[in-house]
Amino acid sequence: MYRPKFLAAKKNPWNKGKLIGPKQPLSLKQIWSIRHSLKIEERCRDLALFNLAIDSKLRACDLLSLRVSDVSSDGKVNRRATILQQKTQRPVRFEITSASRRSIETWIDAARLSDTGFLFTSRQQSSQHLSLRQYSRILGKWVRRAGLDPTMYGTHSMRRTKATLIYRQTKNIRAVQLLLGHSKLESTVRYLGIDVDDALEISEQIDV
Repeated sequence: MYRPKFLAAKKNPWNKGKLIGPKQPLSLKQIWSIRHSLKIEERCRDLALFNLAIDSKLRACDLLSLRVSDVSSDGKVNRRATILQQKTQRPVRFEITSASRRSIETWIDAARLSDTGFLFTSRQQSSQHLSLRQYSRILGKWVRRAGLDPTMYGTHSMRRTKATLIYRQTKNIRAVQLLLGHSKLESTVRYLGIDVDDALEISEQIDV
């Protein structure tokens, strides 16, 4: 029987039943909870990935493309690193805290990674480094360990976490812009979800 095209069954949209929009950043308490869990379970790769994701504030594509030589030299992880962002082709610098350096060095030694190899290798033959899908699944396990709803968090949660904490403590939007590698301040404002309440809070602290 002929079925007109307009009567053909419609495919469900890819986002049906999913929460769409900016994903939440992690709080300090949630960071400590996930980090503690990864240490107890001795998941050295995941701990290094988690720590560096927060410190670097990189987009997932840039984080997963890191090579050992991008963050270390002479067998030691550097305090700071610079990479070229894939999306903007602009350089961005980031810090690597002492806790992150220790976890990364442990992972490099345990996995016997070469300087020219990818930092976060994949077990799948189709890719030399973790894919975005693999990273997303790993992140889902992290947030479940902390008793959180995985639908509320995503790879951008990791990029936003430290940037949000820095802004809340300093209110220095320009510093956050530089750390995220945004070319426009407006992009940083939208990214952090800064609104009128934030502006009023800052204004209330100035007594003239």
